[in-house]
Amino acid sequence: MSDERFEFSRRLQQAMSAAGYEPRPAILFRLFNARYTGRSVSFQSASRWLGGRSLPEQDKLQVLAELFGVTPQALRFGDAPRVAETHGEWNALGAHERSVINSFLALPVRQRELVGELVKALAQTERKSAR
Repeated sequence: MSDERFEFSRRLQQAMSAAGYEPRPAILFRLFNARYTGRSVSFQSASRWLGGRSLPEQDKLQVLAELFGVTPQALRFGDAPRVAETHGEWNALGAHERSVINSFLALPVRQRELVGELVKALAQTERKSAR
């Protein structure tokens, strides 16, 4: 097993766990095929990804990243700077805002989706009251 494939499998397992899923091939197989719009992958493919025996193609990597709330680059290559950090916007935030954002990013995907819906609803209410 190459280091590259092993490291990818480790990051995939971590992403699944962080999103609240047990990193097992049967779970990955079911989740992936429910979201992927192309030809479904086999159980063996999911097992090879998690076992460090193969790497997914780019379109499949994108779906995996979306499923588990990480960037495709971080899933494939490891930690990468956040977009805000690369543009200097992260440093413009106060410590409290950075703490809130980091806490949000640590949530499982389903909880982040709920928080996102709440923020959207609050923003809509605020825009309506500002009129």
